[in-house]
Amino acid sequence: MPDPIRIIVLEGDETGQELLELALRVLRPEVVGLELQLERYDLSLDHRRATANQVVIEAADAMRAEGLGLKAATITPEGKDDVGSPNRILRERVDGKVVVRTGRRLPGVAPTAGAHEPVAVVRMAVDDAYGAKQWREGEEGSPAEIAYRTERIARSTCRAVAEFAFRTALDMGARVYGGPKWTVSQVYEGMLKEEMDAAAARHPDVPYQPVLIDATYAGLISGAADVPLVIPALNRDGDCLSDLVLPMFGSIAGAESVLLAFDDSYATKVAMAEAPHGTAPALLGKDLANPLAMILACGAVLRYAGARNGPDADRASRAIYEAALATVGAGIKTPDLGGHAGSTQFTTAVVERVAQLLGS
Repeated sequence: MPDPIRIIVLEGDETGQELLELALRVLRPEVVGLELQLERYDLSLDHRRATANQVVIEAADAMRAEGLGLKAATITPEGKDDVGSPNRILRERVDGKVVVRTGRRLPGVAPTAGAHEPVAVVRMAVDDAYGAKQWREGEEGSPAEIAYRTERIARSTCRAVAEFAFRTALDMGARVYGGPKWTVSQVYEGMLKEEMDAAAARHPDVPYQPVLIDATYAGLISGAADVPLVIPALNRDGDCLSDLVLPMFGSIAGAESVLLAFDDSYATKVAMAEAPHGTAPALLGKDLANPLAMILACGAVLRYAGARNGPDADRASRAIYEAALATVGAGIKTPDLGGHAGSTQFTTAVVERVAQLLGS
């Protein structure tokens, strides 16, 4: 028998944890026909505080060793002396370079702004506004007080974003579209544009349309997504872009988010999948939150496992995606997509379809 596929499971907070537990039902051996070994780490806010973030470091090291992670949404506290964002620690610790989120048509859900083709946002996973040094000078509260922030981006990160964007576009049959505000920030944001241009030269068969970030937003609303698009972006820009793109297709809970770390040839070393939304405290315990993104995250983990563990994992991944989208198409939808199904009802329907597709 083949060795079990080990997946590092990062538990979270509030509705994020509820949706993780529901989504894990699609990974049961009797459903996917795979032997999976789920190694759990408690990344809830209370446990991060109790361990002074040591649990986050341990989880990241486990993902570096195994190459696969599945994460629930977690709370990032606001206090500057608190434990901060676990995502930043995870991304830096595994040397993550790219976060990719792909908006796609959901059957039976009308998109906005004429978005009919997939749109993948490929953003920096590190650098830029996140983790920047910040400070203030002058009398607190006075009109003369000034706030400062020192940001940085590495060429290696820019190159990874650009190269992955073009490779993704080649796979999708898409156009590389968008970019930073390189005309205003030639030195800082211009570095990403330089790497986009260099990647375009390496991939002459991929259509390339560099567009300033503000025009990118306008283009998405006015019909640029009439063809498949891949948008490379700075960290902050990509965060905002994905929060626009995913609701264009119906809901921010309609697609998974994947963090990727690469080797020197840009082959994937670590893939951590999660839902792109937050912990939704207002929905805690109500069985109303949409599990779709978290279920698709399970499918994404198996897709990356398939590259190393063979066709069975890849087949199970495709079954999860197909079953999840077919469930939406059958009208079993949570309220954010205009339906009346609860979280558990939707998950159960997906699990049943996955088992049917795989003959489990």
